[in-house]
Amino acid sequence: MQQTIVERIDRVAEDVVSLTLRGATGPLAPWEPGAHIDLALPNWLTRQYSLCGDPADRECYRIAARYEPLSRGGSEYLHRFLRRGRTLDVSLPRNHFPLAPAPRYLFLAGGIGITPILPMLRAAVAAEIPASLVYVGQTLATMPFADELRSSHGDRVRIVATRQQGRPDLADLASTLDPATVVYCCGPASMLAAAQAAFPAERLHTERFHPAVRSFAPDTPFEAVCARSAQTIQVPADESLLEALIHAGHPVASGCREGVCGSCELTVVAGEPEHRDDIGAPAGRMYACVSRALSPRLVLDL
Repeated sequence: MQQTIVERIDRVAEDVVSLTLRGATGPLAPWEPGAHIDLALPNWLTRQYSLCGDPADRECYRIAARYEPLSRGGSEYLHRFLRRGRTLDVSLPRNHFPLAPAPRYLFLAGGIGITPILPMLRAAVAAEIPASLVYVGQTLATMPFADELRSSHGDRVRIVATRQQGRPDLADLASTLDPATVVYCCGPASMLAAAQAAFPAERLHTERFHPAVRSFAPDTPFEAVCARSAQTIQVPADESLLEALIHAGHPVASGCREGVCGSCELTVVAGEPEHRDDIGAPAGRMYACVSRALSPRLVLDL
């Protein structure tokens, strides 16, 4: 973890605040566009936020959070109780949404989904790679960083306020794109579904706020063996692997508990995991919050 100090709290749209977090003891860990951090809050919650500042700035991280009335308390704390000067611990950056090299880019963002896209667009422009952004929100007042984008990138940015203009026709947009264009999309489920219908899968990269709705076989019990401690843990059908490990005294880091943030990644030594995440676990890894086992036993590097 890294210790930071809340240097700025700025209201950047209706129900959206931006936090500038300065390293408390020196430069912060480097990061690349698409990365996010875990933010440990004083109310004992840990939440994930995309880094939306400048990767070249090693002194500060910038994040933004929308107030969600039905959230579990993370956004409420940031909006109502957090004050400048507060010390907060943050994780090292992780990146499950990296910007791959491409001859040209189209970025699509919906609402708070602009946060990982901001540094991507900045990086593409700095590298003189043709890039454009379609930024969608209900109204201009609800869209964070809209003014910043207009002033910095001008005609590269198309801002669509759906209450006045309706939703953009992504299929029509796809028909006019250069075939070499790579598309990055972050936003609500409806935008991701429209993008997946409009663009070829091999040229589309997405990041989700919440897990996709999918069906799996009924949960069944299995054993989890912690290789380093030689402890065998029974994981019942009505409990996640993450919960079973925590109850057995293994404090595995966790955040979203929905398979979209990657904070609970574990190394699998033996056995066959059933991957239920929306990130795409690399070989030999799994996310304990949602994934289970296809084999009777999993051996974990714990």
